[in-house]
Amino acid sequence: MEGTPADNIWFDGMAGSVLGVWVAHGEGRLFCPESATEEFIAEKNLAPIRYVDDEGKPTEVYPLNPNGSPGGIASLCSPNGRHLAMMPHPERCFTGWQQPWSLPEWKDEKEGPWLQMFQNIRNWCH
Repeated sequence: MEGTPADNIWFDGMAGSVLGVWVAHGEGRLFCPESATEEFIAEKNLAPIRYVDDEGKPTEVYPLNPNGSPGGIASLCSPNGRHLAMMPHPERCFTGWQQPWSLPEWKDEKEGPWLQMFQNIRNWCH
């Protein structure tokens, strides 16, 4: 998550994070019938969340990318960053005990790192 229009609204303070997140199914694969669409997404930086490999690089390989979306795209945002569509489910892991994966030093945390996204949007709305 780096430098997208959604960073100031949804992901403030989260840039560069690599977080575990639940996926409920393999649906939600991004399909762009025209290459111009993928080029537009890349040019405007409209994919703030991507599935990544163990080195933090976007991947299309299962199971790290459960639906095979090109470039590991797991979300899209509007050009102004106000609207966000995503396939993984951070609403299922905003507390510490709900994490599908986390760093060992986070094991006693009551809040999960995804809570920040919800706090950010709440603050933006106020």
